[in-house]
Amino acid sequence: MSEAFLEHVNVTVADPTKTAAQLCDWFGWHVRWHGPSIYNGTTCHVGGSNSYVALYSPKELAGSADSSYETPGGLNHIAVVVDDIKATEEKIKASGYQTGNHADYEPGRRFYFHDENGIEFEVVSYR
Repeated sequence: MSEAFLEHVNVTVADPTKTAAQLCDWFGWHVRWHGPSIYNGTTCHVGGSNSYVALYSPKELAGSADSSYETPGGLNHIAVVVDDIKATEEKIKASGYQTGNHADYEPGRRFYFHDENGIEFEVVSYR
């Protein structure tokens, strides 16, 4: 029997097209699909050949919620594994985002940042 794997995560963002372009730039991903979705919204699937992030935006955004770390079912962060953590961090910083919580640990290195939607990303390298 083959091992189960995570296919996608679906998150709400203000502008799926803009967020998809950033993720493609930062992580070398591509847009797999873009089109209309539930509640008269728009969705953009961005990622690689085996997994992706679904970036969803409803017709009207409701506003922000409390901390996801204190909300059952909240999205705490999305972790992305990269080969060159320094180059990836420079791309993210060049886009105007601050990175933090750097840590080296066995077996890799990581840092975190929040995008304009308030989504926390963890960037990890095992090299």
